[in-house]
Amino acid sequence: MRQWPQFQADDSEVFYFIADLHALNQRPSASEMRDRSLDLVAWLLALGIDPERNHIYVQSQVPQHSELSWIFNNFATMGELSRMTQYKDKAQKTGVEGQIVALFNYPVLMAADILLYDADLIPVGDDQTQHVELTRDIAKRFNGIYGDVFRLPDFVNPTVSARVMMLDDPKSKMSKSEGGDGCVYMLDDEALIRRKFARAVTDSHATIRYDKREQPGVANLIEIAAAIQGALPADIVAELSSKGYGELKNFVADTVIGEVLPLQEAFRTYRADESHLKQVIEQGRAAVSDVAEAKLREVKTILGLL
Repeated sequence: MRQWPQFQADDSEVFYFIADLHALNQRPSASEMRDRSLDLVAWLLALGIDPERNHIYVQSQVPQHSELSWIFNNFATMGELSRMTQYKDKAQKTGVEGQIVALFNYPVLMAADILLYDADLIPVGDDQTQHVELTRDIAKRFNGIYGDVFRLPDFVNPTVSARVMMLDDPKSKMSKSEGGDGCVYMLDDEALIRRKFARAVTDSHATIRYDKREQPGVANLIEIAAAIQGALPADIVAELSSKGYGELKNFVADTVIGEVLPLQEAFRTYRADESHLKQVIEQGRAAVSDVAEAKLREVKTILGLL
């Protein structure tokens, strides 16, 4: 999320949506869904997203997302979806039979989220790159039959730390579902953040080097600090090369705390005014609905849907 404000510019139109339909695959309670949707709006504002210049809206309030997704189900294959890393990993861990359809199919909805607005550029983490590639494949398949209907989007990953790893298992992606001390949450307090970094897994080399294969835990800590500082891993290594792992962990904790605590303060200020958050959402919905409906109408006309 930290990189998103960078895309605000006078010559850019940026869409920020709350992916509540995607979140249904976790089966949250109604109150949890409502609260988390408003939380995300508050976080966007805290990060500096200007709702007067950009569109902040809730996915489920723009039904064209779901309708285009159903159409795109006819342009994606079971083989493609079964090769999506997130589905494949969960299916391998717990079996195919128990996986819900939404987990299998959500990359198609993601394609609709993107192509509905003729997006040029999609900023994503490394774990979502595969889904943007599928989005391009769906668009190419549709365009190959019906002409140049959809713009092919490009994607951009963060220069550093495109995939943040668990602190207690640096070979696994940091994940809310895994939780525990391996995951740092945006609302963790200072003491908890320090404790989690103090317990971060490193190795027995006792040397601060950026080596993702031999020292994945140390490399993960270096990347986290570099990403927040807008630096390169080599810069962090140069600053700490003569230090020990304890000092590295303290340094990263300080860096994270310095970034997160001011955001927490801004978040709480915005979150306290739910009427304003709902106004921002409605303003965004009104702005994007006409765009979404125009694209969906174009598609339906091409397909002969009345």
